[in-house]
Amino acid sequence: MRYDVIIVGGGAAGFFTAINIGEQNKVLKIAIIERGKEVLSKVRISGGGRCNVTHACFDPKELTQFYPRGEKELLGPFHQFCSGDTIAWFADRGVNLKIEEDGRMFPDTDSSQTIIDCFLKEAKRLRIDVLTGVSVQRFFEKENSWKLDTSKGDFECESLVVTTGSNPKIWGQMENLGHTIVEPVPSLFTFNIKDKRIKDLMGIAAPATVSVKGTKLEASGPLLITHWGMSGPAILRLSAWGARILADKQYQFHIQVNWVPQYDVNSIFEHLQEIRKEQSKKTVIKRSLYELSNRLWERIVSASDISADVKWADLNNKQLKALAGELTEASFQVNGKSTFKDEFVTAGGIDLKEINFKTMQSKIKENLYFAGEVMNIDAITGGFNFQNAWTTSYIAARTIANK
Repeated sequence: MRYDVIIVGGGAAGFFTAINIGEQNKVLKIAIIERGKEVLSKVRISGGGRCNVTHACFDPKELTQFYPRGEKELLGPFHQFCSGDTIAWFADRGVNLKIEEDGRMFPDTDSSQTIIDCFLKEAKRLRIDVLTGVSVQRFFEKENSWKLDTSKGDFECESLVVTTGSNPKIWGQMENLGHTIVEPVPSLFTFNIKDKRIKDLMGIAAPATVSVKGTKLEASGPLLITHWGMSGPAILRLSAWGARILADKQYQFHIQVNWVPQYDVNSIFEHLQEIRKEQSKKTVIKRSLYELSNRLWERIVSASDISADVKWADLNNKQLKALAGELTEASFQVNGKSTFKDEFVTAGGIDLKEINFKTMQSKIKENLYFAGEVMNIDAITGGFNFQNAWTTSYIAARTIANK
């Protein structure tokens, strides 16, 4: 079967590419082929089923800061199609996005089905063929065309767009064509920690600064104690920026947690000395400080070798220093990781040096394009991975439509 354009991968990037090509060039015959039974499955589960479409960050330079891999390469593309353009694109198709306090943006229906319905409706309107259950066995070039051997027969096209995300089989096919694949490792994961200081405290959160000992890795933000250890934005940021370093450590390492980021060990020691004078008759463990939860405060106090009945006046400097250390330099052993929800993100993919980011075309093969997470680009949570998909898809689509 012959098409002008075939997009391999029926996810967010695949549909956005196809729809934008169809919009800009009505004569091209376009197909999306998807190996699964359903399209847009990752869109369906994203953001807890609400679909975190993008982030309310409208400055391209600032937006790139959320990408551990792809920061430099995405600056130019974001000047072409940024978060504001995403909002306008969906609004033009009857989908309004709302901004939450943390900057994440969702459809105002709070349902990912709204995004799925929009894409399916647009694909149908533009007469884009959506073919499911089609697994690509091999890509090869023949007489200025791309040939695809698939589980449902042979396909042929002039322009081929690969939007298959973290698919090792497709990466292998790209290697056969001469592309370099940066070895994939997990990004965005939580830390497995067994420690009596946080046992049975699941659900408690606190602002914190977390660093990985022996490295320059550090992140700040809310830290969430879980059944298996620690999660929350601070941990997820650390895992994203440290994806390769932590993989090399086989997820066995020590972290240092500062539960009171506005202080360091010296300044908090001085502050605790003042508290010892001001609250001399009060029991240390009874009333938490620094807006920490009572239960977490009790564990920190106990870990500082301060018994339950000790009053502030009775604390010696050694105990005070221990408390200062537990508050600002608490050390925890990490043994392994857990995937963050269902939103598995991988660092790795097609080497960015082999892609022209003005066109999203391969530098190695003509008429071969990439969009989304099939490339070595990934971001922290908050709608940034989708924004990469929209931007790179839009540029690939514009290039192909206007050839």
